[in-house]
Amino acid sequence: MNVGNLIEGFAAADIVSCTVDTAMRDAVTLLAEKRIGALPIMEGGRVVGIFSERDVIYCLAAKGAGCLDGPVGNVMTSPPITIARDTSLLQALSLMTKRRIRHLPVVDGDTMCGFISIGDLVKTRLEQIEHEAQAMREYIQTA
Repeated sequence: MNVGNLIEGFAAADIVSCTVDTAMRDAVTLLAEKRIGALPIMEGGRVVGIFSERDVIYCLAAKGAGCLDGPVGNVMTSPPITIARDTSLLQALSLMTKRRIRHLPVVDGDTMCGFISIGDLVKTRLEQIEHEAQAMREYIQTA
């Protein structure tokens, strides 16, 4: 299974995002309202960065609450690490583990077609493992 299979059925238009000029305070509010951990930052139809809870914490620790009035473009992680639709789930999990990140934009060329979290990948992988285990139990029972 690859990441393209995982995002099948999800509309790219449903991805919650913001622009580099969005005030950090507004982006934080969006994270809280949507109960999500990160936002892709868009500019000219391309993903140019990721704004995450970690970015908020690091900025607050370094600059204090005043940083909340600045744009996310000043604190986002850029350039974003991205993956293609044909990336396997295990490759995506490995990349996230190695780079210590929890969110990945899925791109087709320069166009973002999905935004996945490590939770999405772990959930899907656990479902696969359970399905394989069930198939093995059925095979053993019929053998």
